[in-house]
Amino acid sequence: MDDQTKLELEAAVFRRLVEHLRGRTDVQNIDMMNLAGFCRNCLSNWYQDAAQDKGVSLEKSEAREIVYGMPYDDWKAKYQTEATADQQAAFEKNKPPTLSRELRRLAWLLDGQCGVWQRTARLLTAAHISRGH
Repeated sequence: MDDQTKLELEAAVFRRLVEHLRGRTDVQNIDMMNLAGFCRNCLSNWYQDAAQDKGVSLEKSEAREIVYGMPYDDWKAKYQTEATADQQAAFEKNKPPTLSRELRRLAWLLDGQCGVWQRTARLLTAAHISRGH
């Protein structure tokens, strides 16, 4: 498969995923986090990161509107429900270590590079986690 076709297929899959999530307003972000380790907000953050990588300025609110199909505050008011005690407990049990967005991004950028960079990313991540961030 050539690179252009691959890019077009990946874009189509992303659009289909976003459309699917827009139609499944019954599925809460906390449920997605508990089951899959990502949610709509993660997708919007990744979208914003990709824009930044291309030198495109995109505000957090703009990226969220792309994913949610409406302003985030409107989506929350219409569809977000209060998390249950069970949902919150599952989230606390399963959530990944908290890393700053910048450190996660650095680790992602360094992933797949030479072994020195991979070790550096792992060390930075471990140091960040050990400080309780």
